[in-house]
Amino acid sequence: MKADKPRNIVLVLADNLGWGELGCYGGGALRGAPTPRIDALAQEGMKFLNFNVESDCVPTRSALMTGRHPIRTGAVQSVPAGLPQGIHPWERTLPQLMKEAGYATGMFGKWHLGDREGRFPHQRGFDEWYGIPRTTNETLFTNAPGFDPSVVDLPYVMEGFAGQPAKNVAVYDLPKRRLIDSELTDKTIDFMRRMQAADQPFFAYVPLTHLHFPTLPHPDFAGRSGVGEFADSMMEMDHRVGQMLDAVDELGLREDTLFIFASDNGPEFRRPWRGTAGPWSGTYHTAMEGGLRVPLIVRWPGQVQEGQVSDDIVHVTDLFATIASAGGAALPTDRPIDGVNQWDWWTGQTDKSAREGFLFYIKNELRAVKWRHWKLHFVFESEPNQGTKHLETPWLFNIKRDPKEETDAAMEDGWVRGPMRKMILAFEQTLRQHRPIPPGIDDAYQPGSSEPKA
Repeated sequence: MKADKPRNIVLVLADNLGWGELGCYGGGALRGAPTPRIDALAQEGMKFLNFNVESDCVPTRSALMTGRHPIRTGAVQSVPAGLPQGIHPWERTLPQLMKEAGYATGMFGKWHLGDREGRFPHQRGFDEWYGIPRTTNETLFTNAPGFDPSVVDLPYVMEGFAGQPAKNVAVYDLPKRRLIDSELTDKTIDFMRRMQAADQPFFAYVPLTHLHFPTLPHPDFAGRSGVGEFADSMMEMDHRVGQMLDAVDELGLREDTLFIFASDNGPEFRRPWRGTAGPWSGTYHTAMEGGLRVPLIVRWPGQVQEGQVSDDIVHVTDLFATIASAGGAALPTDRPIDGVNQWDWWTGQTDKSAREGFLFYIKNELRAVKWRHWKLHFVFESEPNQGTKHLETPWLFNIKRDPKEETDAAMEDGWVRGPMRKMILAFEQTLRQHRPIPPGIDDAYQPGSSEPKA
């Protein structure tokens, strides 16, 4: 008999993990770092070849937590500490919905959606939180020549519990960077144990810091791969995921737990930490497939069929809608929700994705539209710092024929521009009907439903 909903949900999000890094996506030992635990996870559930995200850390996490494209939420980029950033309090977050559905909610990892009172994770729906409010780049600050702590907020690992102020736990520097994912894993396992002992269904969100620059492994993994710290860190990440999977089994929760593993965006292309997007061109901060496509694996024994592989389109906003549906939570009805519910597909009640395409913005600029196996570029940038080409006539690529996005298919496949243009017009109409929240706006701002009349 099919269960109505998973009793527990664990969502692990890697940081800057490219499509081509894991063994089950063609990397692994080829990259100097076998990933046996995540590879086994893929065999035990459903592996997605066409899971798409936003341009980088902040917009993807905003899309995950709200089910809305970041052009709507204003969470379009990372900004330095002490400035308004992240998602506005008006937004309804995934943990808020899960709490209303009866789940305990815990987050252990990188937030990057607000770093001041009122916007920390434990004030946006999580019962408890341990991790970092912004980004791992900041671990380099205190070692930088000329660093002046009198003018910059020190980066901290923080902790918070619902109803209490957030507190600093330790400076997030390079030594701490090597330890943080171990701590996040221990905190997650402790949370699961406490919830299991209390007979409490839970939603655990675990945004790890690997493989983000600076990519430094735990001391126990230093030198493990024999080919450098990036590969060492990937081996550590695989091990941390394995520890969480083992805890689920040891607690007797395997059959009751939906386990999801994904990445927030494509790989970094900064030497010596140079990631790979496998067969795709480009990297994060671009509209190329290498920036959009990242790993996604879903397991729920007995409910999600083992060994499935799909190239149907899924978008990160869909995780919001699908996880909420899995938990029996109701979606907001007073605002556009861009995510579509993929639950029937995941559990075998339908045989394909409920999504055919999506629009891709970087900040407020429409860069590309993806529909079925075609991509229409309005702005072309194969790699960061290589120049951005605004196209007078958009370039169309057939991604099945041309995965590297090298040959304009406008002559052969020009008919697909029609449905793509209709998608754009429909989306732009919703932006006029529901005004986007301006980036960096103060908490007192009250979002309106429509543009003021002329």
